[in-house]
Amino acid sequence: MALSIGSVSSLLAWCVYKVLTVPEESEHVHGFEQDPPDIQ
Repeated sequence: MALSIGSVSSLLAWCVYKVLTVPEESEHVHGFEQDPPDIQ
């Protein structure tokens, strides 16, 4: 269990580090903003 928690924590820290240190990296981070088909 400690290995799993450590792996997820490391991945989160790496993602935050990458977004905060690489210029314009936040422009490449996308959320899921697609409308469902029944709204169209």
